[in-house]
Formats: sequence, C-alpha cells, structure tokens
Amino acid sequence: MTLHARTAAVDETRALAAAVSEVVQPGDVVVLAGDLGAGKTAFVQGLCRGLGIEERVTSPTFTLVHVYDGGRLPVHHLDVYRLDQLSEALDLGLAEMLDAGGVVLVEWGEAILPVLPHDRLEIRLTFGEGDDDRTLALTPEGASWGPRLDRLRAALAPWSAT
Repeated sequence: MTLHARTAAVDETRALAAAVSEVVQPGDVVVLAGDLGAGKTAFVQGLCRGLGIEERVTSPTFTLVHVYDGGRLPVHHLDVYRLDQLSEALDLGLAEMLDAGGVVLVEWGEAILPVLPHDRLEIRLTFGEGDDDRTLALTPEGASWGPRLDRLRAALAPWSAT
C-alpha cells in the first residue's frame, strides 16, 4: 500500500519527515528516490531533527556516508548516487549499519535495492506544479511495517494527498 502526501515548501517537507521520525524504529531502512533537487536531503534533515539530532545534516554525496548520533536513534545517511556497482554498497559497511540499531537512510537507494532488506520504507519525491511543491509516495514494505501502518498514516495526515 502506498501513502501519498504533498508539501508546498522545503520546511513542510522537513516537518513531514519529522512526523515520520515518530514512527521509525531501530533497524529501519528508508530508501529515498527522486530527481536531483526533489528534496531527499531535506527529508533526511527533517527526520534527523525529529529524532533530536542537533548537528548540521548535509548530503554525503562525496563522502558517501554520514553518521549522526545524539538523538533518539543514530542515523546512517548514505548517498549512493556515485556508486557504479552493487558490491560497492556492501563495501560501505551496509551490513554493519543495519546491525547498529539505528536508522539507515539511503539517498538514490533505488539503485541498490537488491542489497537492501525487503523490510523497508521507500519514499519517492517528485516535483509538483509550483517550484517548492513536492509529492511524496511512501511505500512501507515488509512485516515490521504492517503494525505501524496506522501510525504512519496518522503522521502523514496533515499532508495527506489521498
């Protein structure tokens, strides 16, 4: 089941992500997909703020991985845009990140879906009509998301596009 939401400003995208942070739990993988500039990093910023992470959150485009501690859960933020092969994702220590008890957020994650757990939340951000308008399609997959579906739907309610 895919849930749909709309935002009209980057701060709204961050607020939506902060609401989603209330639903994530240790071991979750969140796959972020969308064109360049669609708001993937803004989503990560909002989710980190919602988890209580105070430090500045930036895209790890060149470093590939940032780790943020100090919140309710640690966050492993990956940007796999520059990876050429699936094996490179494993070389980043993906298995260890998944075992670390935090949340793994993967920008451009659709490129490495075969090496990610099936149990994940996939989020596709697309451009809307206005410059800052975004549509988000959130697809929870796997057994752990079933019991949290109502909580996720409630978190998205202010931005619901159904």
